[in-house]
Amino acid sequence: MEILENIPLAPLTTLNIGGPARYFARARSLEDVQQTIAFTRQRGLPLFVLGGGSNLVVSDRGFPGLVLKIEIAGIELQGEAPAEKLRLTVGAGESWDHFVSHAVMANCAGIECLSGIPGSVGGTPVQNVGAYGQEVSETISSVLAVDLSSGEVRSLSNTECGFKYRSSIFNTTERGRYIILQVSFDLMPDGKAHIAYDDLKQHFAGWQTDPTLAETREAVRHIRARKGMVIVPGDPECRSAGSFFKNPVVSADQLAHLRSRAAEKGFPLPSYPGLQTQHKISAAWLVEHSGFTKGYGFDKVGISHRHALALVNRGGATAADLLALSGEIQDRVESLWGMRLETEPVMVGF
Repeated sequence: MEILENIPLAPLTTLNIGGPARYFARARSLEDVQQTIAFTRQRGLPLFVLGGGSNLVVSDRGFPGLVLKIEIAGIELQGEAPAEKLRLTVGAGESWDHFVSHAVMANCAGIECLSGIPGSVGGTPVQNVGAYGQEVSETISSVLAVDLSSGEVRSLSNTECGFKYRSSIFNTTERGRYIILQVSFDLMPDGKAHIAYDDLKQHFAGWQTDPTLAETREAVRHIRARKGMVIVPGDPECRSAGSFFKNPVVSADQLAHLRSRAAEKGFPLPSYPGLQTQHKISAAWLVEHSGFTKGYGFDKVGISHRHALALVNRGGATAADLLALSGEIQDRVESLWGMRLETEPVMVGF
């Protein structure tokens, strides 16, 4: 395995922002990962694991240690799944959308609404990626990973991953402990498409038959493209990290308070069911009702013209430019609504 030096990271991200990695390597096998770990420990270097580059912001200074790009490939039918389900084990370096396409073509339900999301399979359990009414935690059976604390390869069950809204142990309590090698999914052969999200319901309104998995995938990709959330080469609206802010999750009392404040301003506040007594609030609604319209911004950085949560690099932007805009949005939302939005991308080298 080749260890490279001073490699630019911006071209490896969807934002196209950030400085270089002091050292850089590509891992296509467990052995490559183990060699990289040995290299960093011998030199006392920090290690960052890079997947598809779709959900991160790299510092203008870059990363002072070694960036390991995971390129472990493969989609295999493997192991025993619960009755009536099919277990697919996927290399962490596989393109996520390629895997979704593979599952849909095999007529396996469970991830069709997650079509069009950029990045790699290994990144999906970290953030518990979700969209249009589905989350990967609903289908992940286990995650195979190297435990950096012991050097052992471990299989973590769904429960051990500690999945919550947009989080897991991999980005909270055990951040930096594991390098994900493979992810196993239990999907439903010949299952029905999951049509629960309003955008999808509206898209299929008036249909006399249930949409197929393939039709659902096509609809999701169409909706995402309309919002600038599908990577299209050459489209400046796609130079983003996806949704930059998380939808806040609030209690019933907090929801009532926010609705009262919204009513005073003459705005009905939408919310979505969360877990038990909690509710999700639309971060996009909070942004747009704090004076930030789609297209707001400056020459180099701004809000997408298609989606209020996508902060885009309009050309030549720095990480400092991006975080200045992010902070401006957070400050005004907090001032008006008493709630500070949390950023969703991983911050590297800050």
